[in-house]
Amino acid sequence: MRRILIIGASGGIGSAMTSALRGRGDEVVTLSRSADGFDITDDASVTEHLGTLQGPFDLVFVATGALEIDGAVPEKSVKSVTSQAMVDQFVLNALGPALVLRHAADLLPRDRVAMVAVLSARVGSVGDNRMGGWISYRSAKAAVNQIVHTTAIELARSHKHSICVALHPGTVATPFTEKYLGRHPAVPASEAAENLIRVMEGLTPEQTGGFFDWAGKEVPW
Repeated sequence: MRRILIIGASGGIGSAMTSALRGRGDEVVTLSRSADGFDITDDASVTEHLGTLQGPFDLVFVATGALEIDGAVPEKSVKSVTSQAMVDQFVLNALGPALVLRHAADLLPRDRVAMVAVLSARVGSVGDNRMGGWISYRSAKAAVNQIVHTTAIELARSHKHSICVALHPGTVATPFTEKYLGRHPAVPASEAAENLIRVMEGLTPEQTGGFFDWAGKEVPW
């Protein structure tokens, strides 16, 4: 039986991942703002909550994030950028995961394969950006990709069997995305969770530091 930590377990994907993994017989520990008062953007909160956990974990899955924060919608162009909206995006979508990854070495075992996976988004890809717009959210996700990649390099020095990756779940039908689906096909959170589990189960330490989509394909940086 694997021990798994889900951070952001009350969200659409986080809750679906929790259900799916428990259904497989894994022991799943969960943290969320609503249930535990866990604030991923606050140093003290992250240190307090992660410091009291009984590790190690075979998987740490970071499912936090938001497209809209305090009513600020994604910008249609760079002309719509505001300092507060961009700062808020970076704090939640980049700084938050970084504060968790700061504790990765203490949460993972050194003697076997273990993984940290952080939810990212394809729109954070610089190479795949052909439409513009959404600049604050895109930039924050590009930043978290760099944070994941850098952490993977450093983590491999002490945890040679570790896997640290960014994952794009596809377009998922959750309250997070419902205003932005339009004509884009979306899958239920339960299906997205199964897709991500399948991808994670197929990854190896040689792929640490990568950015993969829901089908297991590498996403360009």
